[in-house]
Amino acid sequence: MQKGFLIDMDGVIYRSSQLIPGAVEFIKLLTKWDIPFLFLTNNSQRTRRDTATKLVRMGMPIQESHIYTCAMATARFLARQKPEGTAYVIGEGGLLNALHSNGYSIVDKHPDYVVVGEGRTLSFEMLEHAVQMVLDGAKLIATNLDPNCPTNTGTRPGCGAIVKLIEEATGIQAFSVGKPSPVMMRSARKEIGMTTSDTIMIGDTMSTDIIGGVQMGYKTVLVLTGTTSREDLKKFAYQPDLVVESIADLCNEETLLKELMQARSREDDSPSEVLQWAGAAN
Repeated sequence: MQKGFLIDMDGVIYRSSQLIPGAVEFIKLLTKWDIPFLFLTNNSQRTRRDTATKLVRMGMPIQESHIYTCAMATARFLARQKPEGTAYVIGEGGLLNALHSNGYSIVDKHPDYVVVGEGRTLSFEMLEHAVQMVLDGAKLIATNLDPNCPTNTGTRPGCGAIVKLIEEATGIQAFSVGKPSPVMMRSARKEIGMTTSDTIMIGDTMSTDIIGGVQMGYKTVLVLTGTTSREDLKKFAYQPDLVVESIADLCNEETLLKELMQARSREDDSPSEVLQWAGAAN
């Protein structure tokens, strides 16, 4: 049975503004074989279209429909929870656009939800408003809990850091929708029309991509071009099904990808069996 791929972006297909070798070839292979795939990102700043345009300009042969952001997942979740609701937003265009597209109004007073994403224009006044709104009864929603974001010049505080401040000030915990939340992981799978056993998650971060896939019952592939090293794997009680140096290892030999696509998805696969399967594919 055919498989489908959910693919993290930063650290898997690019670093900063540079594509990782093999990324384009891998996507071309999926397209050639008509294999469903979706890029997942916990960055809520850009719209789906803007993110797709960025990748296309970098040389990635994709369409807008291949992008799924945590802003989209958050907006769709809220639209199901409370149709045509209201939100006070700490975030940028991608999050605002997603909420508007799902019937939400952005307000400065008495919102149903306080929704927090990434932002470069954060002020203490905005945080103060958010804290008071949550204390007054607004529900606190995080697009993701990533503590920081890599930038061209270093690292800046992420959505998780901003949310933590509001949580500490209010004593109320946020509900997070982005990776590794099953809300986003499940909706992304449905977006590509795959069953649980036919979904493969490729990522570089154990605490979001891989644990999210493991908890959902997806096959998981860890690439070592991002935040995780082989040495780091010792720290985790859960493990990916396959570890590769980079995404290039999934397309240098077509036999590897073919094995990945044709391998039986069995609930009783043991880690040793999975490793034997991966080794045989090489």
